Amino acid sequence: MTVEDRGRPDRTTLKGWLGRVLVALLCSLLVPSSKAGAQSAAPLPGMPPLLDPRDVYAADRPGNLSPTVSGFPARVYVPNSGRNTVDVIDPRTFKVIDHFAVGKQPQHITPSYDLQTLWVLNDLNDSLNRIDPATGRMLDIVKVKDPYNMYFTPDGRYAIVVAERIHRLDFRDAHTMNLVESVVVPCRGVDHMDFSANGRYLIASCEFSGELLKMDVATHKVLGTLKLPGHAMPQDVRLTPDGSIFYVADMMANGVHEIDGESFKLVGFVPTGKNAHGLYFSRDSKWLYVSNRGEGTVSLIDVQTRKVATKWTIPGGGSPDMGGVSADGKVLWLSGRYHAEVYALDTADGHLLARIPVGKGPHGLCVYPQPGRYSLGHTGNMR
Repeated sequence: MTVEDRGRPDRTTLKGWLGRVLVALLCSLLVPSSKAGAQSAAPLPGMPPLLDPRDVYAADRPGNLSPTVSGFPARVYVPNSGRNTVDVIDPRTFKVIDHFAVGKQPQHITPSYDLQTLWVLNDLNDSLNRIDPATGRMLDIVKVKDPYNMYFTPDGRYAIVVAERIHRLDFRDAHTMNLVESVVVPCRGVDHMDFSANGRYLIASCEFSGELLKMDVATHKVLGTLKLPGHAMPQDVRLTPDGSIFYVADMMANGVHEIDGESFKLVGFVPTGKNAHGLYFSRDSKWLYVSNRGEGTVSLIDVQTRKVATKWTIPGGGSPDMGGVSADGKVLWLSGRYHAEVYALDTADGHLLARIPVGKGPHGLCVYPQPGRYSLGHTGNMR
């Protein structure tokens, strides 16, 4: 050993020391700090407590309808973006029983947080049509800027109007729809979102810039953005029943990304089919239905294994888009975006129960009423 080597660790000791440093560094990156954990454990004030901390959708079991919707007729409300109309389907007969005009380019039909109202989101008309779900009739019109989509904070305080065209999330009073705060987002094409199990933050998709956005629900502050790999075009976003990850459908990647919401990192990917678009959970929280709009199929992801277990094919093809699950959990309803039709699929085996002609460009149809205590928006994200 030379003079210069005296007092230095040998190679074995140095390698051991470096190994411990690397492990510590990795743990610090992967495991949230105690402070962060404490923050994530505290629910959003005013949010109804989860019925089951292991399943955020425990209130959505078959037939578990809130007293608020007692007596509401079972209907499927279909916004026809290309015809500025809404078709109303009786799910028992698979027939269109009503049809009315709304504002320009209706995109989604959204249940209010308190379950008492359905909102038709007229994107290019800067307006909302109010529907009374007790009668199925249209009521008044409310002026709202660029309502491509709409969600409700888990405490029921705000409606979040997703103003895709003007790059904003507008926080409005959930009852009056008066504007409270506009938040300009640092991405393009913001359109879908979901909330963490504790309601503290949301993750939204930005379709045109291939990014995700994370926002603090209480402060309305953007916490960060996450660029998805490749030429991404993210669509629907849904939290898993156990609250561990967010699924994000990606039309260009032909599958769904798995996102750890706490660390806001990509942790996996599940290929499903061409132009993966809409995400809906089964009433027993065992399956995630993924509509593959570009190939006329629906993939079923096993929630436990996080792998595709089977795929249903619509006979003769189709363009399954957005929709919802019937109150009894037996039928998956999806709009046929480019075929002017609606599909009713048997959830027991995926066979096509009905193909119902509707207006041009059917998009975010709403099955109503649905089980659950309150609505987080979109076409019926219930908890």
